[in-house]
Amino acid sequence: MKRKIAGISKLILFGSALLLTACSANETVVPGPVPMQPELPAHFPPIPPSSDNPLTEEGVALGRRLFFDPRLSANNKISCATCHAPEKAFTDGIALSTAGVSGTVLLRHSPTLVNSAWITNGLFWDGGSTNLESQAFAPLAAHDEMDQNLVELLEEVKADPLYVQEFRRAFADTIRSAYIVRALAQFQRTLISTKSKYDSYVAGSGVNFSADEKAGLELFSQFCNSCHTAPLFTDNLYHNNGLDADFSNDAHERIYMGRFRISFNPADLGKFKTPTLRNIAITGPYMHDGRFSTLEQVLDHYINNVKHSPTLDTAVMKKNGTAGIPLSVQEKSQLLAFLKTLTDSSLLRNPSFQNPFN
Repeated sequence: MKRKIAGISKLILFGSALLLTACSANETVVPGPVPMQPELPAHFPPIPPSSDNPLTEEGVALGRRLFFDPRLSANNKISCATCHAPEKAFTDGIALSTAGVSGTVLLRHSPTLVNSAWITNGLFWDGGSTNLESQAFAPLAAHDEMDQNLVELLEEVKADPLYVQEFRRAFADTIRSAYIVRALAQFQRTLISTKSKYDSYVAGSGVNFSADEKAGLELFSQFCNSCHTAPLFTDNLYHNNGLDADFSNDAHERIYMGRFRISFNPADLGKFKTPTLRNIAITGPYMHDGRFSTLEQVLDHYINNVKHSPTLDTAVMKKNGTAGIPLSVQEKSQLLAFLKTLTDSSLLRNPSFQNPFN
């Protein structure tokens, strides 16, 4: 009797193994996402890791598609790339955009997204968002920008079979709003600019600077590097660079008060995020409100028009305590020559950053 039971048990086990093998053969195995690590030149710092949203090939590809997809807006006409175009180094070339769903003039200039992977202490001009993931929700939902209802967005995206597959590959799950912003953030963290003339010069790859460019680099190191620190050409901090002296305007949610709007620290009044100078020759207009159309106007501000206030940064003050940076006409020309070496033409035509719907 015991032998009979043992024999039956073996048959059951054997049959179960065959059944499992058959089921496995019919199942579609979805491979896990492949980790991605962008290559950086030796003079660049490592990218700060994102433990809850690491870069993967599938996540970046999905984020790229979402970035260019107008379905992310309420009227299905506006994508993230509308205000952050690759050919303009991920800006829009407009002082204050009216491209949003409402057509209303926005109150701040669209900053470049280049090298945003290194921003860890707040995005937007006042640092109102803590990271790229949370930042994405703001333009998606803002009435004067994309004005999208997230529930409706999920329905639209879930109706696309390709998106269903791509989300499954990237996050091993169904489509969720959290995954939408994670994918967008992954793509934006790959928008890295490291191939300017300046980078070739620093790497010693046989590219030489002209006499004016070398002189401009020396002037930059003397007057600009404290805030626009190489190689990122930003310290990713907040400074009052003397654009205004009066910050009492309390309209529009204190938007003109700079970092103070977020911190409520009087020492932050009039301070705005230091933008990167990479590709600066093609990312105008300039400043948080796009008030300067040209780089010449920017330098004229620092030379002659810096306004004094209690929070003015000492970097834009002369040694005698007066406001401004002392530059001659020749030095201004030399500094401009150097700034133009920061243009990375390969960024503008990188096929990985182009619209996949084209």
